[in-house]
Amino acid sequence: MHNFQDRVVRSFPLRFLIAAGVIGGFSLLFTSAASAEAHDKVLERNVVDFDFSPLLIEEQQLAQAADAGQISGGGDDRVTVSPDESKSEEEGSLAKAAQNPIASLISLPIQWNATPSTQWAPRLPIPSVDPTQPVRYVKAEPNQTLNVVNIQPVIPVPVSNGLTLVTRTIVPFISKPWANGSSIQALGDINPSVFFVPTLKGNLTVGLGPTLVIPSATDNRLSSKRWSGGPSGVLVYSKGPVVAGGLINNVWSFAGSDGQDVSTMLIQPFLNYNLPKGWYLTSSPIITANWNNPDNKGWTVPVGAGFGRVFVIGTQPVNASLSAYYNAVKPEIKGQTLLGDWTIRAQVQFLFPAGG
Repeated sequence: MHNFQDRVVRSFPLRFLIAAGVIGGFSLLFTSAASAEAHDKVLERNVVDFDFSPLLIEEQQLAQAADAGQISGGGDDRVTVSPDESKSEEEGSLAKAAQNPIASLISLPIQWNATPSTQWAPRLPIPSVDPTQPVRYVKAEPNQTLNVVNIQPVIPVPVSNGLTLVTRTIVPFISKPWANGSSIQALGDINPSVFFVPTLKGNLTVGLGPTLVIPSATDNRLSSKRWSGGPSGVLVYSKGPVVAGGLINNVWSFAGSDGQDVSTMLIQPFLNYNLPKGWYLTSSPIITANWNNPDNKGWTVPVGAGFGRVFVIGTQPVNASLSAYYNAVKPEIKGQTLLGDWTIRAQVQFLFPAGG
């Protein structure tokens, strides 16, 4: 069996390409953000004056979302790949490991959430200076797409025989619809989390720890402008082909004075059913609540499912999935729902097990 260092060396060209792509994405978004901001300053002069901050909740909560089954760690056995395994056996074992918190597995997921038919702002009347003129409206048609791409490395660190510390840092890139068919493209608020995962006997795994939202967005229109934090927890049940459970967190703003107060909750139940040859069925909707939205109109409740497969490119294990979710309940802003009906999620997760 080859050691972990050998696998890192052999997969260096692929990892170099991944890093180059990430750096290129940063450069592209920074340039796009500067251009969009200059263009939108002109547009904002012609837009009705209302508080845009609630519109940030949807993309921020998508940016805080990740498949909870990726929170690896909590077991004494490291996930290994043996040359004695057949290709189908290797893919099947890695598929379970990618979803199983008991497995000690480093991974780099890249997740894309796209919500078409999104409306950038409420259609609100603009008072006319001349009462004889017809009332004008903000050009806010539901014909744009909200895109959120999350890069979210997951690293388990064994603390002792009975405890593993798992870190997950979500770095979101957001393309948000804006006025007159334009969009804002920039880095969003970064969300690091730490989970303390004790080693438990049986099929149940529990992880608890803090989560933090850093107002790091490169465009202020994509940031809450507040430091926020709170508790986060994950519960996972794994037996046979089934990996199920859920993640929950709630964050409150505690520092910064420029933005609106933050009080939001995220619940992400998940169910994976593993099939032969690395294939699996999955459902992992992202349920969110903005407690500051009046009249309890801040809920987003999607319903849907998808499929995925773990396969190997050369020596690099990859977990890829595709799913679709219908937004059965959507938050209201100024009495209107702005989010599109469907969210499409595509994900590629690079796995780094020990051995080779």
